[in-house]
Amino acid sequence: MMDVVILSLAEGSGDSCGSGSGSGSGCGGCAAVCATPRTPVLACADALRDGGAQVETVQAGSDQEIDAVLARFDGPAREDGLTWPAAGDDRRLVIASATDGQLRAVVRRMVRRWAPPPSKRPGDLAATRTVPDLPPLAILPLDPSHNGDLAAQLGLPRAPSEVAKAVLAGQVRRLDLLRNDGGSVTLDGALLGGADDNGAAVPWRGRVEVDDSVLSEGEEPILACVIGNGGGYAEFDGLRLLADGDPADGRVEVAVAVPVVVKQRFRGTRVRVEVRRARGRAVSVLPREGELQFLDDGVAGSTTRKRSWWTEAGAWAVYG
Repeated sequence: MMDVVILSLAEGSGDSCGSGSGSGSGCGGCAAVCATPRTPVLACADALRDGGAQVETVQAGSDQEIDAVLARFDGPAREDGLTWPAAGDDRRLVIASATDGQLRAVVRRMVRRWAPPPSKRPGDLAATRTVPDLPPLAILPLDPSHNGDLAAQLGLPRAPSEVAKAVLAGQVRRLDLLRNDGGSVTLDGALLGGADDNGAAVPWRGRVEVDDSVLSEGEEPILACVIGNGGGYAEFDGLRLLADGDPADGRVEVAVAVPVVVKQRFRGTRVRVEVRRARGRAVSVLPREGELQFLDDGVAGSTTRKRSWWTEAGAWAVYG
């Protein structure tokens, strides 16, 4: 009999599960995990049981509780002592999440659990990867009506019964994963650059490199920089930044929007926005002045130092 674990993240937790703090967030930030499963979780569990699966629902509000669930997907002990995910197991995982940040929190903990340290890199790990193939998971949106999340972008089922059907069928799609030197991961993309109280972009300066291509040396103002694994950040303020946003092509797509002053004969000057794009295996951004705000999979953050992302082709997977 197939065993299915539905891992439901605390409502309102955002990305606090997996932030590294180890503290629970609970409903509305009350620091307690909700005791009652959400309606989509119950409906999905019923559909899975109707399909012959044995189902357990687990609610988590901390890294430790997520880790306890992931430990069930460990493979057999290895001679090198590494913790490795099981392959071809009949146990399957469903993530019930309200935001992409919550989903990212789980994948982040997967990487933390199964990525080997550089000093113990095994011979059976692909030369282009730092993590093994992560176990596939199903995404169960807790707000089925929301159509702008990662599940929608990937064309995955949203209704609990359809999610259950995809899990039971077992068809897997492998997707690229962006790791970064901040210890986290990116599933969809990141938007670097802040906005004022009116929503207008606040120009910033920084050096942006994609492999051997330099999109900005850091001397000119940048209105926005998008690092795209998927297509969620393809547009900014009505401006098309990413050309493709393909989450399974083994490349990260990067774009910067730079204002350019154009002199017009007899008509003064005007400002147009120039979009520069590049694709590659890795990208780095070095802020030149102060704190740089960003959104990464919808989760807000900031940095004052160089930040790098690199592609792990096919590292994570979804059912559907």
